[in-house]
Amino acid sequence: MGHPHLATTQAAVVAIREIAHEYEREMTVEDDIGADRTSRRLGAGAFTVLDPDGSLPHEAYVELGGSPAVAVRLFPDDDARITVDGVEFEDVPRDSVPAFLRSVYGGLAHVKGRFFPPGEWLIVPLPGDETYRELILTHLLSPWLARAARR
Repeated sequence: MGHPHLATTQAAVVAIREIAHEYEREMTVEDDIGADRTSRRLGAGAFTVLDPDGSLPHEAYVELGGSPAVAVRLFPDDDARITVDGVEFEDVPRDSVPAFLRSVYGGLAHVKGRFFPPGEWLIVPLPGDETYRELILTHLLSPWLARAARR
């Protein structure tokens, strides 16, 4: 099962806005980050300002209110960094962002303690066989992470 293709940062912001509305979350967006202000341009040559299709690449930073605290930074290179209560997931494909957020808000995401490798992990399953796992580096679980723990 594929994800709907989110061709632009703007399309991803619209998709996140729909999820925020669906789950009744406040949302703030900073999306005026144009080519001159992007935090990275790995795919572009030196001094490249426009993307190959002639559009201005840009990234957006989205914060969603409520618990857990969720922030999404969308990069122009078709990927995103999603932070859930301080746990950072790097290199999430932009097309997977809506399914990732639905997993978090829909109660599928959970915390699992592991003996090896040791630690507590935030696990975010997506439709199909896609699953994201990230070690929780903080020693104190937020109330949401503690509630999401499965022993």
